[in-house]
Amino acid sequence: MALRKGHCYTNLERAYTRRSKVKSKGYIKSAPASKISKFIMGDLATYNSRKFDSSVSLISNQTIQLRDNSIEAARQLVLRHLTEQVKSFAFFVMIYPHHVLRENKMITGAGADRMQSGMKHSFGKPVNLAARVYAGNKIFIIACAKEKIPEVHKILSRARAKLPGKYTLIVEKLK
Repeated sequence: MALRKGHCYTNLERAYTRRSKVKSKGYIKSAPASKISKFIMGDLATYNSRKFDSSVSLISNQTIQLRDNSIEAARQLVLRHLTEQVKSFAFFVMIYPHHVLRENKMITGAGADRMQSGMKHSFGKPVNLAARVYAGNKIFIIACAKEKIPEVHKILSRARAKLPGKYTLIVEKLK
């Protein structure tokens, strides 16, 4: 079955998806695995030796929920373009999808009334994970040389299209 549209889950509502180590105390017994495969990429040796001059950050302007598949799509786009154009960089994904999204599947069509319980048991099954992002949170950080800032700026503006909501790009000088 296909994913529901992203706008069904973008608004931040009360978190009602407690996962506990003790299975009986958790509202959700199992959660799907995160689709984000890497959180730290690039030339970390150069980053740790403090040879990068500056960093460019993608910062959220609004409070929103980002599904893990949209974060992964943006991450893949950024990483592909960074390896082609910038070569030497350090790329960090700063958010982690903890929030479990649920769906109460409803069947439509003729004869579907016998196959579902409606709102009788409407808690829903876990279908996806989302990161709860508040206004001012950093989503991606890319450390690079000062000369490569225009390329990184273009790449992160392309990544904005993959993510719902409004974002700002901020260039900072690394110490």
